[in-house]
Amino acid sequence: MRSLLQRIPPFGRLACASIALLIAGCSTTPVSNQGSPSSETFENGAAAAPAAAEPAQLRTLRTLTAQQDRLYRVAAPLLVSNAPLCRSYARNLIGFSAKNKYSYSADYVQAAQALGFDDQLRVTGVLPDSGAARAGVMRGDILTSVEGKTMPQGENAEREAATILAPLVSKRANVKLGLMRGNRNITLSVPLTLACGFGIELGNIDTVNAFSDGRRVLITRGMLNFARSDTELAYVLAKELAHNALRYPTRLRMTATVGGIIDNLIRITPDTAPLSGRAGVKPMPKDLDVAADTVSLYMLARAGYDVQGAHAFWQRLAAQYPDDVLNGYTAIHPSTSARLANIDRVVGDIQDKVAKKQPLFP
Repeated sequence: MRSLLQRIPPFGRLACASIALLIAGCSTTPVSNQGSPSSETFENGAAAAPAAAEPAQLRTLRTLTAQQDRLYRVAAPLLVSNAPLCRSYARNLIGFSAKNKYSYSADYVQAAQALGFDDQLRVTGVLPDSGAARAGVMRGDILTSVEGKTMPQGENAEREAATILAPLVSKRANVKLGLMRGNRNITLSVPLTLACGFGIELGNIDTVNAFSDGRRVLITRGMLNFARSDTELAYVLAKELAHNALRYPTRLRMTATVGGIIDNLIRITPDTAPLSGRAGVKPMPKDLDVAADTVSLYMLARAGYDVQGAHAFWQRLAAQYPDDVLNGYTAIHPSTSARLANIDRVVGDIQDKVAKKQPLFP
């Protein structure tokens, strides 16, 4: 596995290094529960201009950040509630994400400036129920210092900030943040939160699929649109989180293959040529996929999601995108019948444990 501090090549994608501000030593996308720059600027909170009057790149950036916000919001309780199930992948969390204009590829810097970004790292989202949320960190705050160390600005700010933050969050229970809010300098002591240390990525393609490479989970735009509710989206996120927690990408020797797919799909304009068929991804063996469903259902229940609709969701997905649709989800998760039978059993077990007020562990 690559170093967790290694920066993902920027290509033409939205920033991924922001997670280093959120989870110790992890270099993928952040989790956010608050408004994104897709809805207003940071500087004055002015309403967004009508879409028809905006340049195409600015519209694209607004759309992508809105889609990412949904992903992060749905993923947040899964990450925070399931550190015990993520085992060795649990990490200390500061609880916010931050970006600057260089968090975007060069051709999108001007659009990012129109959304209020400059050289400084600004808080773009705060994780629900995290130490940052409890301490009062707010979207739009400028990150000026951590434990008295001045935070970097400019093109490499995210990578340099990650280098400063990683050793701090791994060694203490609280981190002192210096922030600028409007014209005021404020200092907050932020308690750290233990959570699953996996990145959450948006794949910019309409294929209905999802991938996990051992350290990241990617949901395609097609899958995001296929999910009729946040709960259905949570079913897919939890399933891929479970694959990572159970180390399946490593066991199946698929980390490099799937990692390459994720690196490609997080570009604003991915290269679709290598994505024909299953793109080199091995179909998940039945026993492993069934076991991942079990863990994912417990993750969902622990996070407060309703697990009773899981059977219907996966059945609908398999019906609309059967395993002969080679670039779809079912082609790499073909054991639908066994999965559905197991889901019914596990949902019953979870409901029984809830009724008896027993701990929710597989």
